[in-house]
Amino acid sequence: MRIITRTQAILARRSVLWTLVIRDLRVRYSRSVLGYLWTILDPLLMSLIYFLVFVYIFKRKDLGHEPYFLFLVVGLLSWQWFSGSLTDTSRSLIQEAKLVRSTNLPREMWVLRVVLSKGIEYLLSLPVLLFFLVVYMIKGDVHLNGWLVLFPVGIVIQAVALIGIGLILAPVTALVTDTQRVIRIVIRMLFYATPVIYASRLVPKPYDMITWLNPMTGILEIMRAGLFAHDKHPIVWEAVGVSAVMSVILLFVGVSVFGRLERAVLKEI
Repeated sequence: MRIITRTQAILARRSVLWTLVIRDLRVRYSRSVLGYLWTILDPLLMSLIYFLVFVYIFKRKDLGHEPYFLFLVVGLLSWQWFSGSLTDTSRSLIQEAKLVRSTNLPREMWVLRVVLSKGIEYLLSLPVLLFFLVVYMIKGDVHLNGWLVLFPVGIVIQAVALIGIGLILAPVTALVTDTQRVIRIVIRMLFYATPVIYASRLVPKPYDMITWLNPMTGILEIMRAGLFAHDKHPIVWEAVGVSAVMSVILLFVGVSVFGRLERAVLKEI
């Protein structure tokens, strides 16, 4: 199978892949005054805005788990990884056109490096989540439960989904540059179609089943599972299962699409 052979080829060049990931992180922050702080400022400020709007202006206290601010931080940190990866993987082949053409590296690595570098940024932002978690635990507003062990599983499922989506978007964007504009619009629409600022249980039936096809729905469910009580908003295990399956399907589809379009992309760029 192609996915096995390509995985073996990438593993054989894993040192090069790591070098590319480190390069991405250094370039991203080399010209930035605040550097790493931008990674956490954006989701924190957005969490604050949504918290003020929905809790203090609209007086809504039923949108998600309590404390709602922590609920928002979990969702927005994960969404930042998701949206950033979609944007950057879509143009990963175009931006590195010369290297893609001139090196004999497995060309999937140019997509993989983006997902991994964004994933490292996400991991580096988790201390912020831990800080608020400790604060709310001291206040007695949060009581962790055993489902916390699923948090790393959510990270893995999200990485798999992002790699699959990236492998689809990268060659398509290289061949049809208008795809970048479409992706920006789709990301905006997906944000409100994803339970980032609301609990997935609030989506009325049967439309909730449609949201399950969005892998981020189940991913956020299991990332939040161990941090909150589930008396008002039980875990939607159906969404978790569908997300896991969708992520694997996206990976296989991505590998297939990338393989079919690779030659055409090399001619185009």
